[in-house]
Order: sequence, then C-alpha cells, then structure tokens
Amino acid sequence: MRIRISAFARIREIIGAPELERSAPAGATAGEVWQRLTAEFPRLGELAASTRLVRNGSFVAGESELNDGDELALLPPFGGG
Repeated sequence: MRIRISAFARIREIIGAPELERSAPAGATAGEVWQRLTAEFPRLGELAASTRLVRNGSFVAGESELNDGDELALLPPFGGG
C-alpha cells in the first residue's frame, strides 16, 4: 500500500522535504512506518519520544493500522505563546 507522509518543522529539515510517499505492507501500523523512517533517516530517532503521529487529521497511537492512501503527518514538539 502507499502512504503519504507529511513532515513539519525539525522533521521536515531532517528528511529534506515537506512530503514523502512510501510503500508499506498491508496492515502496517503508524509506528511501523515511523520505525522504517528512522531507519532511513537515523536522526529522527532523537525525536521519537516527542513526535506525535496524525493519521488523516486525527492523532493516533503507534499501533493504529494504516490503509492504502492514508496520510501520516509527523508532528514534532512545538511550543505556543
């Protein structure tokens, strides 16, 4: 299946693009896709504990299963003011 990945702030800097498209096996979870990305971009590992996963506009846990065509947004920590 194909997953569109949207990256923001520090994550965008690390991967060098605002969006990526990746393939994943059927039944893959958001956490598994994140793990594949950290293997491809090892510096992402520094942000693992604080990155939020957003599937099609809704926050999800790593065990949330993805479907073909889903968007997985990666939100690093951010502050407000």
